[in-house]
Amino acid sequence: MKVELFHAPGCERCAAARDDLKAAATAARSDVEWREINVLDEMDYAVERGVLSLPAIVIDGELVFSALPSPRQLCSALLRRAPTQR
Repeated sequence: MKVELFHAPGCERCAAARDDLKAAATAARSDVEWREINVLDEMDYAVERGVLSLPAIVIDGELVFSALPSPRQLCSALLRRAPTQR
């Protein structure tokens, strides 16, 4: 499962939440592939995914959070995608 965190350099909200979100994602699912995407470097890719505000999280190509979720919200979204896997 691919989880992508879209952020911009200097975004304090992004930096503060990044480690907690990554830890929550990997705790919820052992198959998480975590990727952090700087939108200034990959603007076209962000637009393709529908990212219009930061930070945003895309799971398996689908924009799931257009605003910063809590670690608990991210875990819930990951577990709903495949409730039999952990």
